[in-house]
Amino acid sequence: MQTATDAFLKIDIHTHIIPEHFPRFSQKFGYGGFIHLEHHKPCCARMMIDNNLFREIESNCWDPKQRMHECEHHGVQVQVLSTIPVMFNYWAKPQDTLDISRFLNDHIAEIVATYPRRFIGLGTLPMQAPNLCIAELERCQKIGLAGVQIGSHINEWNLNDTALYPIYEAAEQLGMALFVHPWDMVGKEKMQKYWLPWLVGMPAETSLAICSMIFGGIFERFPHLRVAFAHGGGAFPATFGRISHGFNVRPDLVAIDNAIHPSEYLGKFYVDSLIHDPRMLEYLIDLIGVDRIALGSDYPFPLGELEPGKMIESMPFSHEIKERLLSRNALDWLQLDKKMFL
Repeated sequence: MQTATDAFLKIDIHTHIIPEHFPRFSQKFGYGGFIHLEHHKPCCARMMIDNNLFREIESNCWDPKQRMHECEHHGVQVQVLSTIPVMFNYWAKPQDTLDISRFLNDHIAEIVATYPRRFIGLGTLPMQAPNLCIAELERCQKIGLAGVQIGSHINEWNLNDTALYPIYEAAEQLGMALFVHPWDMVGKEKMQKYWLPWLVGMPAETSLAICSMIFGGIFERFPHLRVAFAHGGGAFPATFGRISHGFNVRPDLVAIDNAIHPSEYLGKFYVDSLIHDPRMLEYLIDLIGVDRIALGSDYPFPLGELEPGKMIESMPFSHEIKERLLSRNALDWLQLDKKMFL
């Protein structure tokens, strides 16, 4: 295994995991719409929503030993684990979502406890019921998770909704990091072909999340909240000029909840490095700062970076910049000590 003393410590903040076996939640709760697994051949399973195929997955989606083997091949020392966003289940009855969240959180915490130098855990919460979230967020911290993953919106709420304030306040006070991941993509009903929900909808969702938090004044109200957004911030960086111009010319529409220019928030949140384009990485560094981008691969899915960290390592950056992108920024976001993983 390549160690941090041989090269750079690599911490991948964007990886997904699911238990190999879990209850048939539709049977347990008495209504449909939940994911279940069909292990139809060795080391492979179908993720099913009722009778419909959602995705085919392999054992690296649930087996920590297989993940570690593949990490060793790519020189990744540490993965940050989070559930697959389809498991958010924000649409379900709140208590049922809480039960699933606890099950998933316990699973990730067990892996982290077993392999503490190799994995960091993020939990999931019943975000549609903020009154149920606080206790589970506190429990996530107690069982060793470093933060939680949340969706780019919560059913009809965007991330500026006042109903979410108690969750942000609790996360800030507990020092728990937030990782925002797109899900339930906007406009998906118009994107039935060409994998467009993943190619077009996901980047739009992440921009929606960032703009909602900026224009809604979330970073003003909760200045110590540590938030990272998936997929390099989605469409936000590439459209920031338009976003900024819109704020300038129509403050009567854009600045109604927060009069501070969006440029003031560049460098106040993190994004992962999953953008697939060296030119975009250089632009991201220029736009939001070299200290706010962390390696993220979307392992083990095909739309991710198939060789985590390869693009960063291939760039003509200084040793210090590569170290920041590959590990230091992740540790800053999670408020963890590098010594934990050496």
